[in-house]
Amino acid sequence: MMTQDAFCDAARQLLGDRGFTQDPELVDPWLTDWRGRYTGRAIGLASPASTAEVSALVKLCGEYGVPIVPQGGNSGMSGGATPDESGDALVLSLRRMNTITRFDEDAREITCEAGVILQTLHEKVEAHGLRFPLTLGGKGSATIGGLISTNAGGTQVLRHGSMRAQVLGIEAVMADGSVFDSLVPLKKDNRGFDLKQLLIGSEGTLGVVTGATLRLLPALAERAVMWAGLGDIRDARKLLVHAQKQAGDELEGFEVMPKHSLAAVLGHKHGARSPLQGTHEWNALIELGADASDADTLQDRAQALLESAFEAGLVEDATIAMNETQAEEFWMLRDEIAPAERALGPAMQHDISVPVASMADFVADTVPQVEERFPGTRAVAFGHLGDGNVHYHVLAPQGAMPGEWEASDGKVISAYVHDLVTQWGGSISAEHGIGQLKRDELARLGDPVQIAIMQQVKAALDPRGLLNPGKLVPLAPEASTH
Repeated sequence: MMTQDAFCDAARQLLGDRGFTQDPELVDPWLTDWRGRYTGRAIGLASPASTAEVSALVKLCGEYGVPIVPQGGNSGMSGGATPDESGDALVLSLRRMNTITRFDEDAREITCEAGVILQTLHEKVEAHGLRFPLTLGGKGSATIGGLISTNAGGTQVLRHGSMRAQVLGIEAVMADGSVFDSLVPLKKDNRGFDLKQLLIGSEGTLGVVTGATLRLLPALAERAVMWAGLGDIRDARKLLVHAQKQAGDELEGFEVMPKHSLAAVLGHKHGARSPLQGTHEWNALIELGADASDADTLQDRAQALLESAFEAGLVEDATIAMNETQAEEFWMLRDEIAPAERALGPAMQHDISVPVASMADFVADTVPQVEERFPGTRAVAFGHLGDGNVHYHVLAPQGAMPGEWEASDGKVISAYVHDLVTQWGGSISAEHGIGQLKRDELARLGDPVQIAIMQQVKAALDPRGLLNPGKLVPLAPEASTH
């Protein structure tokens, strides 16, 4: 039987000292997920510099039977890029593959390697009067490969869609080391299955994404960012419909947050200020964007939107950011909710969706149900109301022990929240993926037909189960018995 030492020697010979290491100081930082929920062990850390090296490494892993855990920026929220505790797996980092290989301004397309950081991509295209229409709080660490593998969402899905909608072409190394090359974007291509869509959102369980061609849009010439205070979450839904009618395609984002979440940010973030004088049960952050042809009158349209919302009794108070600095301050209040609430203590975080038209009613109905069933907890929901996706957090009672509470009461709470979401026809994972965090819940609540198809696809493309084992795909009945 081939030993781990033999594999490590072969991997080091293939990739060099820079491309393969077992040094704990270099490996250990990548063995714990961003939330700190999962810590695993690894045979080593591989950092190939090209698709050819990834291909050769995957073949080597197949030869030695070494599981592979692909990793981008390690900023995922569901433990999808963290190895298990066996120490048998190889962490495969794509961070060295960070080259932009093609940039076509006229076609509004860019091709890059998987390790390119989202913020770097933004800065590259913005310098040429273009933009990549997906952003999120972790843009300084999230990689393009990771965003594709998890089908990331963010704050602009309302107008532009998730990562899936931004990908024109893809390159990936499959489980046998072969390279699936579909980087060339074609407007029309009817040669059968759209395999790139199968890889998007597969969390590294079907192939290792090594590159992508992405669509770009003209840079916004002007934006209007508004903050509104509301009395009820259902008013937020009415305001969203109102804004969609008034602004149409100019509506870039519509985020909501309760009073508790805003207060948490104001108490956590030095220098943070509320946009409004008073306090409101709910707050809405609205952004409109316009290209050059309509930029001159955008602020007037934003003002008219708020005035008509006042007349309709949809808002209690509202303001428009006076400049770009203030606009960024408004968005900072939204982006800082997660770290601010994390500082308050343990919480069970749920990334859920229900039909857009039902989301306000879902929040209004279920928050008191959760708090009544689990005394001492506080349920808060914030995020992308326009997408039917909120981050539904249940904060632990005061004095709860971190780690112990999540593993005991927290699990019961999450199961209850997921049951509620399923009853409302929703999804237990809207944009953060399944990873290892929600795999068992997917098995419990998912559609059996859908799960069976996923298992069949996994078995066909990765028959030995070496690609990101234990993530996303529930075990088939015969596999669960071994």
